[in-house]
Amino acid sequence: MPRAASPAPSPEPPLAVLLKGWPRLSETFVARELCALEARGLSFLLVSLRHPTDPARHPDHERLRAKVLYLPEYLYREPLRVLRALRAASAMPGLFRALCAFLADLLRDLTPNRVRRFGQALVLAAELPSTVRHLHAHFLHTPCSVARYTALLTGRGYSISAHAKDIWTTPAHEKRRKLDEAVFAVTCTRTNLEHLRALAPRARIELLYHGVDVARFAPPPRPRPPRDGRDPDDPVRILSVARAIPKKGLDVLLDALARLPRDLAWRFDHLGAGPLARELRDRARALGLEERILWHGARPQARVLELLHAADLFCLPARIAADGDRDGLPNALLEAMATGLPVVATPISAIPEAVEDGENGVLVPPEDPDALARAIARLARDPELRARLGAQARRLVLARFSDESGFDRLARALARACAPAASGELAHPWMSPSTRP
Repeated sequence: MPRAASPAPSPEPPLAVLLKGWPRLSETFVARELCALEARGLSFLLVSLRHPTDPARHPDHERLRAKVLYLPEYLYREPLRVLRALRAASAMPGLFRALCAFLADLLRDLTPNRVRRFGQALVLAAELPSTVRHLHAHFLHTPCSVARYTALLTGRGYSISAHAKDIWTTPAHEKRRKLDEAVFAVTCTRTNLEHLRALAPRARIELLYHGVDVARFAPPPRPRPPRDGRDPDDPVRILSVARAIPKKGLDVLLDALARLPRDLAWRFDHLGAGPLARELRDRARALGLEERILWHGARPQARVLELLHAADLFCLPARIAADGDRDGLPNALLEAMATGLPVVATPISAIPEAVEDGENGVLVPPEDPDALARAIARLARDPELRARLGAQARRLVLARFSDESGFDRLARALARACAPAASGELAHPWMSPSTRP
């Protein structure tokens, strides 16, 4: 159901939400969730570990009314602020516990990053409004480290939203400790849930799919044309929305495009920025593909939707990267499915929770450009198959991944976590076991 416009947040929020950076174009699901929490009357302070670097903003970034507190990104750049925090820490009730936790972590992770997170926690503990009763960290790695140290310093509770890279690249001992100490945690795929529950069986962890704004990500107003790759003036349009990082498999996609039949007319659009962007362009040039590819870089959500509507199929050959990083259930994939696009993907992590091979998309083995090329060519030549798979994809998203119920559950959990406990009793803020998914 549509929600009313967000009320103005209270000047004294009871909640602080910690993020690695704000705003970020690649984390549209975070911005949408925060706007939904405000629409449900929840007031909070945003705490960002980094200053923004993206040149553009999404509409949800503009809609959000919460104030933002930027912590020192590098401690040496704001020495007076850090010194004031150190002085304030001497009077904090949990200084000894926080120091013990930090030193234990430092022995296992002797890096400047670990020192930076504790310094940021000192600043946050010193500057948090007294009305803040609870901390919620988006991502299990660095934002959760800052939330945990701050909670130990001040006696507050914290909760966690765990997603993808933060789960699979954080050491097991650190994940277990954070989960055990948290009031509750949520994660966005069943694969993640099973992994985290096995790791920390005593922790309160629940499944909360990110979901999709199915009203915004709807099929185009007119049916997609039945392109079949025979007309060079009207080529089949292949789309990928993915950061240029190893786990997205974009190098494999380029190799697959180079293997497509010569008589197939196609064009490839890529949206997303990242450290491998230049390397991917060089690879495309070496493969002789540069005239058929448009590299759009990072773009606002409105442009993403335009290209989803213009595309004929969506491709994301995800892989497990060398450092263990992997996708959970990529939002870009769900958004493509919501617009009625057939998808070609790999059965990595939680992708099979949404993409059913032959039912609403095609799954191919990772690291296999030949199989990927065959799947793309098959869909490119068969507009009727694309239409059938795309319609099924839209139906599945509507049935399983609409985001409104998830927002209600999270808002309720956070509101209860912020409420003072009665008679000194710690009340878990999540739903009763009978309502768990």
